[in-house]
Amino acid sequence: MNLVRAELERLGARRFVQLMLVLLAFAFIITAATNVAVSHRPTAAEVSTAQQKAAAEIREMELRHNQCLAREHRDISDPLGDEYYYPEDCSVLDPAQRERMPIAADHLSGVFVFGDATELLYILIAFLVLFGFLVGASYIGADLTSGGVVNLLLWRPRRVTVLAAKLGTLLAAVLLLAVVATAVYLVTFWLIALLDGYVGPVDGAFWSDLGATWGRGVVVVLVATVVGFAIATLGRHTSAALGAVAAYAVFWELGAQVVLQILDIPRVDQLMLSSYVGAWLSGGVQLWDASACTGPTTGPCDGTYLLTWQAGLVVLLLLAGGLAAAAFTTFRRRDLI
Repeated sequence: MNLVRAELERLGARRFVQLMLVLLAFAFIITAATNVAVSHRPTAAEVSTAQQKAAAEIREMELRHNQCLAREHRDISDPLGDEYYYPEDCSVLDPAQRERMPIAADHLSGVFVFGDATELLYILIAFLVLFGFLVGASYIGADLTSGGVVNLLLWRPRRVTVLAAKLGTLLAAVLLLAVVATAVYLVTFWLIALLDGYVGPVDGAFWSDLGATWGRGVVVVLVATVVGFAIATLGRHTSAALGAVAAYAVFWELGAQVVLQILDIPRVDQLMLSSYVGAWLSGGVQLWDASACTGPTTGPCDGTYLLTWQAGLVVLLLLAGGLAAAAFTTFRRRDLI
């Protein structure tokens, strides 16, 4: 317990951590101020017009669905052929099958809508991912470079225990920050919507979706923290983590992706870590394989394929777990001086 308390004090006293907290707060203020600047409180006439447009859009969707069903029963005909207007499966036009129905907020221009907070939450998640990775890398990297870890081992000569305490303390601190930052973030934007925007529908489905997005985002934040910590431990320096991520992004996500596409390698996106991160955050992502439609086909070509959130979670956990295991193994065996 004394070790954990000591690590918490060391983490809070680091100037880089304090600087990152200031930058995080600054980014938050800029995001909030931008939304305040571009938003206005809608008048009753604007809300009424938006509600009418949403209702008209729903009626149009219902009409299209009913016409499609009538076509299936040959109750209507079209001189150009029904296939030009309706899919074979009319359920894709069924408004009841849509994840989200049109609402008045969709037709409000220049108005911040709290019902769109799920999209804003991704911005906060991106800030926290950057914070977790940089703080995780610098926290252990600076101690390894300065000899702080060696001094700590003189007091507690158990390498695995010391490194586990550092990582556990770091993850707990990042998780606490994510909880507090999210609460402040949502309350702030709720007030912006209440005073200078439009709250919109915030029913149980909205909060459920928002909570699911936040939970998936926190997992990515913790994974990024572990990755930064582990790579810096393996490289014995903060710059090792920064260099490794930069090299991966430039040579694989950008360079290799272009080369593989030129060579017509199938499903190139399936080889990229960013695809799995996106699949996990969005609950699944549909990708396009251009190579699937390059050869002769007898009918319409569908080159789409799905990456599920389960696959994204497995890849993220394997990445974090593999790097952490390698870091602990290396830290336990090598000379630290």
